[in-house]
Amino acid sequence: MDTLICDKPGALRIIQTNEPELGKEEALLKIRQVGICGTDIHAFEGTQPYFSYPRILGHELAAEILDIPRGNGFSVGDLVAVKPYFHCGTCIACRQGKTNCCVQMQVYGVHVDGGMRSRVALPISSLIAGNGLNVDQLSLVEPLAIGAHGIRRAAIQPGEQVLIIGAGPIGMGTALFARLAGAHVILMDINAERLAYCRTLVADLATIDAAKDNVEERLLDYTQGNMPSVVIDCTGSQKAINQAFRYLAHGGRFVLIGLQQQPISFSHPEFHKREAMLMSSRNATQEDFEHVIQTLQQGTIQPAMFITHRIPCQQLPDVFRSLLDPTSNVIKAVVDFS
Repeated sequence: MDTLICDKPGALRIIQTNEPELGKEEALLKIRQVGICGTDIHAFEGTQPYFSYPRILGHELAAEILDIPRGNGFSVGDLVAVKPYFHCGTCIACRQGKTNCCVQMQVYGVHVDGGMRSRVALPISSLIAGNGLNVDQLSLVEPLAIGAHGIRRAAIQPGEQVLIIGAGPIGMGTALFARLAGAHVILMDINAERLAYCRTLVADLATIDAAKDNVEERLLDYTQGNMPSVVIDCTGSQKAINQAFRYLAHGGRFVLIGLQQQPISFSHPEFHKREAMLMSSRNATQEDFEHVIQTLQQGTIQPAMFITHRIPCQQLPDVFRSLLDPTSNVIKAVVDFS
């Protein structure tokens, strides 16, 4: 069967692999569509933490059940999304219900081979019922859950001023869920076209072009001199993260959804005098996936907001590098295995 493998940074190819063997409490899935995310791009670039080669990429999955044991709530032919975080269930995090940051975490397509192949066998516990959603919607469930989890971590209250840095798919999803939580959202990026597009998606969205604007002046203006009470980084850029500490209001929270490899640094006195809170937001939980499914069912978020490029799986090795080019205007690319 067709399988896309990243042998080393910059090297992606199609190979033929054996059909998966179905284990106990597993389902056999036909992969219908796979979203390409920042993790896949960073793996291709050689900048993804917790990563080793060779690796089959892909964890934003929409799939169809081909075979599954009876009596578990699913049937052959069902469309599903996948929760691609395999946790141990016994560590200190899992015992607290924080399965998203399990000590022994294995993320599909990162720590273990992922879903960019025609068929896979996965634990039934990792399946998310499609509940009438289509393939486009299901391939967006996991990346949207990342933003939903970050917003839940931030504990946003209605009326708060929230700065989201990075207008990629994760940042856009985070902005939408922040707005649903009642926040006044400010979205910052260095891509003016992307910001203009985002303004068509999110009601009353304020934007800052960090490449041209005086960021601190604009933030003071938007927040009536207070600065944002919540700052969320969705860039995974060391420079952006380090700079963002000075954008935070006194008593505020800084949430890191984006991930990068290097140390971060900030002024301790500036951070201390704010009595600020710094937290990471890793992966997502079942609660976040269920929230995303409900939001998609309600039509609040439409796939057309995100999906800009569709690529047949056989063509991906030839075009993957072009997805890294800012002029390609990619928001979300999906790979078709149908």
